[in-house]
Amino acid sequence: MLDKSSKIYVAGHHGLVGSAIWNNLKARGYNNLVGRTHKELDLTDQVAVKQFFDEERPEAVVLAAAFVGGIMANSLYRADFIMQNMKMQCNVISESYAHSVKKLLFLGSTCIYPKNAPQPMTEDCLLTSPLEYTNEEYAIAKIAGLKMCESYNLQYGTNYIAVMPTNLYGPNDNFHLENSHVMPAMMRKVYLAKLIHDGDWEKIAIDMNKRPVEGFSGTSQRDEILAVLAKYGIYNNKVVLWGTGTPLREFLWSEDMADASVHVLLNVNFSDIIGIEKYSSVHYGVMANGTVDRNHSAGRGGAIPSLGEIRNCHINVGTGKELTIRELSELVVKAVGFDGVVEFDATKPDGTMRKLIDVSKLHSLGWMHKVEIEDGVQKLFDWYRGTLS
Repeated sequence: MLDKSSKIYVAGHHGLVGSAIWNNLKARGYNNLVGRTHKELDLTDQVAVKQFFDEERPEAVVLAAAFVGGIMANSLYRADFIMQNMKMQCNVISESYAHSVKKLLFLGSTCIYPKNAPQPMTEDCLLTSPLEYTNEEYAIAKIAGLKMCESYNLQYGTNYIAVMPTNLYGPNDNFHLENSHVMPAMMRKVYLAKLIHDGDWEKIAIDMNKRPVEGFSGTSQRDEILAVLAKYGIYNNKVVLWGTGTPLREFLWSEDMADASVHVLLNVNFSDIIGIEKYSSVHYGVMANGTVDRNHSAGRGGAIPSLGEIRNCHINVGTGKELTIRELSELVVKAVGFDGVVEFDATKPDGTMRKLIDVSKLHSLGWMHKVEIEDGVQKLFDWYRGTLS
């Protein structure tokens, strides 16, 4: 087990989930935390990552760093999505093993599941049929990451756990229109459309200065600002959103995700997921912290037939509840106080039509969500507006 003095490296500690995990650990009294910004440590640089592990020697690692974005970004930067994420994962996981890290938590995404998977999706749906094309590269990278964790555990007796969160939202979300996810993008669009209608150019300038759009900021000419916002479906009291509005989505408050992640990090071991009796039956020496004593191993786990097929050891993290994109837009409109028009452009892609996950494994491990979507949307808008004050 990790104690309060254990050194824990949180990769991606300024991101949406990483920052929430950092704060959650702090609140629980874990103060020996290590973080590096992207400028301080490029996780795609193998030499730099090795040097970091050589110097810091963390006892546990949370791999929350990722190259992420919505449908538009996934379509434009396909090579980046697979290559950047694969490099980061390979470097961090391999150096964690090389430096005898006790526990590693890998954060993936529920986009790992097939486009037409049965709903709600259990962990066993993985690799049963084709993926959604629009985020295929990101999904493949994340599948590779969870398989790395699973394979290292089976071959080397490590204690690496992979969690697959549903769509996340919350403090420190990405509101940049070019590469943000559906909820923050929608929220900012509705807010800016309201400000244009109100003629509140002071607030528009603050917003654009905080998060420029294609190089245009609050100091740009008004006609330039209106033109670039129109490219993203933002008009005077009107917003145009991609798709039909009918896809169903599940959303999880990022601080709930952080709490689930820390719960798993501190309380759940690989042996808990696959059954300690099966894990022990091949003569591994399972220690109190859930890791395997490599000095008392009968051999490489993956090479022992009596172990059977062990797969899909990852854990879904979500609410088990869903709503349509149109219903989400109605919650955003209410939170922002927008009285304009929201239109859906059916010529644009919807992405996967439904993505609800089964969270029974997570519940059986002792964790359930707390923040419901109706409250969460308002909390997110309050946070966003606070960044502009």
